Amino acid sequence: MSDATHTAAVRNTVDSVYRSESRRVFATLVRVLGDFDLAEEALHEAFASAVEQWPRDGVPANPRAWLVSAGRFKAIDAIRRQARFDASIKELAEQIDVGVTSPPPDDETVADDRLRLIFACCHPALSPEARVALTLREVCGLTTEEIARAFLISPSTLAQRIVRAKSKIKGARIPYLIPSPSDLPDRLDNVLQVVYLVFNEGYSASAGESLTRPDLSGEAIRLGRLLIELLPETEAIGLLALMLLHESRRPARTTPTGDLVLLEEQDRSLWNRELIAEGLAHVERALSSSQIGPYTLQAAISAVHARAATADATDWADIVRLYDLLLGSTPSPVIELNRAVAVAMRDGPSAGLDLVDSVLSRGDLADYHLAHAARADLCRRLGRLPEAIASYQRALSLTEQKPERRFLERRLTELTD
Repeated sequence: MSDATHTAAVRNTVDSVYRSESRRVFATLVRVLGDFDLAEEALHEAFASAVEQWPRDGVPANPRAWLVSAGRFKAIDAIRRQARFDASIKELAEQIDVGVTSPPPDDETVADDRLRLIFACCHPALSPEARVALTLREVCGLTTEEIARAFLISPSTLAQRIVRAKSKIKGARIPYLIPSPSDLPDRLDNVLQVVYLVFNEGYSASAGESLTRPDLSGEAIRLGRLLIELLPETEAIGLLALMLLHESRRPARTTPTGDLVLLEEQDRSLWNRELIAEGLAHVERALSSSQIGPYTLQAAISAVHARAATADATDWADIVRLYDLLLGSTPSPVIELNRAVAVAMRDGPSAGLDLVDSVLSRGDLADYHLAHAARADLCRRLGRLPEAIASYQRALSLTEQKPERRFLERRLTELTD
């Protein structure tokens, strides 16, 4: 193998390690260094060192531990240099220096570091918007642009939100630790919301060439499992069930070329039966509780789909009943929209369209592309083609995800031809 080929192969390895390990390394560096920005800089310095040293010295047996150690040393060197000119950070350098000889992080330590990072990002001292944005950025590594698209705000506004959240954590000395058992239940709701948003970005990416990002949905499921080990509350179990049942469909949600496949058209033999079995077991466990919340109800809806051998066998009456319960406990225009689609499947497209129009008439989902796509499909099924075309065009203007755009464009081509 030539030197150039060897270097390119190692560089590919570095890129692969970055995708799979960078946020884990970052979480540990935050614990060690005690500062988000310092940890982020150390992370990039560590990977820069890997690009330089691994082609020469070989890929280490434990890349994650190597990167944590390299990042920590880089940060200490930088702080020491700065301490020569700024006595105020001398103590920080000494504190970090103490951990230089600590053993490399094992899988359990890294898992705890991820949970510590999540609870710090979801601290109640931060606004709900800041908690979500900071966790998506720092725990999951989403770009500012990706998060901004998910929240329908400008990247500059989102960036300011993240900067303010970091400043609040630093200024208020928010601890980087897992809350005590007595404080944990109150903090869990914020964490569950963030974990679900992470999963949603992985299950249906906000933009890009791919419909899904399995790395994110897989990470959310891993965090969900960790959470129920830490605190087996009903809603944590319900959320894990919901994510598992959704994720079970991922292999059937796109064609081999990456095009979108609707639920009723999916090849159910491709659904992951192992994930379905695990998800159904968690649904039953959550439903046995006396306190059933929105994640558990959503998981129960997904369970109805999972149990149906074919699309025609789906018990839409049961799904509508569950949506009624969900709306009663957690009113939301998106839940109303989903219920309207279920009603259309139970009672026909005309009944569903009336409900969709009622939601859209309030303006709540004016910029939600799935609402317009749902309306377009119901109009198409009713033969109201001009309305269907207009709604498909509106939905197309509101999404940047390539598979969804191709699907909507195909529908428009079918109707206009």
